[in-house]
Amino acid sequence: MGSAAENTLSIGEVLSLLKKEFPDVSISKIRFLETEGLVTPARSASGYRRFDTHDVARLRAVLTMQRDQYLPLKVIKDQLAADSANAGLAAPVVSGGGVRPDDFRPGTGRIRLTRSELALETNLEESVVIALEKDGLVWANPAGHFDEDAVQICMIAAKLADFGVEPRHLRSFRVVANRESGLVEQIATPFSHPRDRDSKARAQQTVRELASLFVQLHAALLRAELIRSGSG
Repeated sequence: MGSAAENTLSIGEVLSLLKKEFPDVSISKIRFLETEGLVTPARSASGYRRFDTHDVARLRAVLTMQRDQYLPLKVIKDQLAADSANAGLAAPVVSGGGVRPDDFRPGTGRIRLTRSELALETNLEESVVIALEKDGLVWANPAGHFDEDAVQICMIAAKLADFGVEPRHLRSFRVVANRESGLVEQIATPFSHPRDRDSKARAQQTVRELASLFVQLHAALLRAELIRSGSG
């Protein structure tokens, strides 16, 4: 009987398999998804990653949701967990209504990429990342590192570039995000009471719920406008 290793794939073999469907995938991307807990390959006695069919299915599901639905990794992770509980790994169709308050929790902080690493990870030219920085769409922390939100934004920008959308075309999104974040914080303020030790947590939850509703409203309005104009 063959060993478990004989029924698994190396990271290079997984890359070759996935590249047929996802030309932009890279070894660093697979490692990144592992760091985020989206896939947990076994390790050989020598310490090399070994991927089984379940790992490959999860990677394919993650890459499909990122490519087709531009979902944040936190949303994808939650949906894969739910799908696994139901013994299904097919990527669900999610609209703006699928955005949940918990999707707005702070990132794990485990992702710390330099500008060049961010460009490599998201298949963008470094000059494009610089342009996104200039327009306030992504930014580094004081130590000069970019987080998972920057990765997600750059990945979406890369996809939009396929349609001829340049960083300068996205400035209005940043303006709207700034204005709406201020409005969310203003609405949430009354829910915070200085003498209540639980007020901070309650205010943060209120912010997340409001942000989720704002995103859902955007999706509904865009869909309605496209249908009204005959484009939908």
